[in-house]
Amino acid sequence: MVLLIQCVILCIIFTLLILPPLFKNPLSQILSYPPAIRKRVESLPQYKNILPQTKKKNLLRKIIGTLIGVILLAVVSLFSGKTTFVAAFVHVFILFFAVNIYDLIVLDVIIFTRNKKLRIPGTEDMVAVYKNPVFHIQGALKGLFIGTFAAGIAASMVALMRFIVY
Repeated sequence: MVLLIQCVILCIIFTLLILPPLFKNPLSQILSYPPAIRKRVESLPQYKNILPQTKKKNLLRKIIGTLIGVILLAVVSLFSGKTTFVAAFVHVFILFFAVNIYDLIVLDVIIFTRNKKLRIPGTEDMVAVYKNPVFHIQGALKGLFIGTFAAGIAASMVALMRFIVY
């Protein structure tokens, strides 16, 4: 039951971190858009000067978010009583997997593919690309590999903390 509550809380936190900036400025998360849309945006003159800086900020945000997320997940796992590498790995992987699936189904397939407010100006005619879930499914599969790596790092942190403390 505790794991389920943790999954729900993490999904809420993830939603609050992703949706408000995305609705405020869809371009702020350009790296999360399908390649065809990114290519179109790159070809539009109104984005020539701001796109390179936006991409750097987006990538940096993802890297920092992942690092903070791994530390947060390690702490959550530790406070959940998962003090061995294997127990922490499984716990963190389940948390990451839950957020990944939530991201795919709710945020990507239900919200992103259907919400016109998330369409970048100049790409409104690319409805089929926006509605196609294949890019998001591929992203979720990549997320499994990232989740495995993140769970390994978080579990290592838990094992190291256990080794230092005990």
